[in-house]
Amino acid sequence: MATCSLSLAAKLLTSLTTLRPPLRRSPLSVPSITQSFVTKTIARVSVISADYKKLNFRVMSSMGTEKGKGKVQVFDTEEALAVSLAKYTADLSDHFAKERGAFTVVFSGGSLIKSLRKLVEAPYIDSVDWSKWHVFWVDERVVPKDHEDSNYKLANDGFLSMVCSEVPIPTGNVYAINEALSAEGAADDYETCVKHLVKINTIDFSQASGFPKFDLMLLGMGPDGHVASLFPGHPLVHENKQWVSFIEDSPKPPPQRITFTFPVINSSANIALVVAGAGKADAVNVALGDGQNPDLLPVKLVSPEGELTWFLDRGAASKL
Repeated sequence: MATCSLSLAAKLLTSLTTLRPPLRRSPLSVPSITQSFVTKTIARVSVISADYKKLNFRVMSSMGTEKGKGKVQVFDTEEALAVSLAKYTADLSDHFAKERGAFTVVFSGGSLIKSLRKLVEAPYIDSVDWSKWHVFWVDERVVPKDHEDSNYKLANDGFLSMVCSEVPIPTGNVYAINEALSAEGAADDYETCVKHLVKINTIDFSQASGFPKFDLMLLGMGPDGHVASLFPGHPLVHENKQWVSFIEDSPKPPPQRITFTFPVINSSANIALVVAGAGKADAVNVALGDGQNPDLLPVKLVSPEGELTWFLDRGAASKL
């Protein structure tokens, strides 16, 4: 496991000036597809019913909707969602491993890790080239790595440790934050680490936006529509210069966190928004429909440079 440190930051600072000088920070408050297809219209999207490997889902293709809504897949069960997410991730891993020699994937916390469980089962556990994976976190709580609130612990216990027991991801390719630092220090340190990996071409770089371009960002969403640690009404939602920022008074505990900002999230080559459960149906309905100021629903600001795919179970999609 690679943990960035301030000593590394100091050593790299000079070589990184070609990217962006450090910014002064201020803490912020607060298949076998069936022969027949039945097409329905739900809100502003067309819905196609299909049977993919005997697991039913619906694919919603946007019809003239604004940039960023992407493709929406609705699955009858969370199990079916997990199967499809595994194939989606494995296919992208294969593509980027061959094209770039590396696959940069960003995890979030919450239920996302559970939805990745099929990747550590056949056929993917043996077919994915795990040696090419470079793992990051879109946000992290500034707590010890063995703390129950740690996104690193969640990913390690529910996914990474299972992968590494079979075909290890190199420990140096798993980039955890340095939780011994303050929230501000950890954010600075993580940004410096990402800049270094951009400089040596491990992480791609978006010429269009001037921000790192991760191959795949796997995002969850809270019932309030927050993604990463970007919360409704929080000024950090509008941060457009920093790559990684920090919060010392998060509206959701624990209070101290670091997070990628929206410019980094939206520079991604691929984003999967994975949402399960009826408790998130209202936010999904608003995100994929019209109305509400994005200040009130940060997920509406997810609009990637590349491809956006929603993975929804029936409960999350129940109000579409």
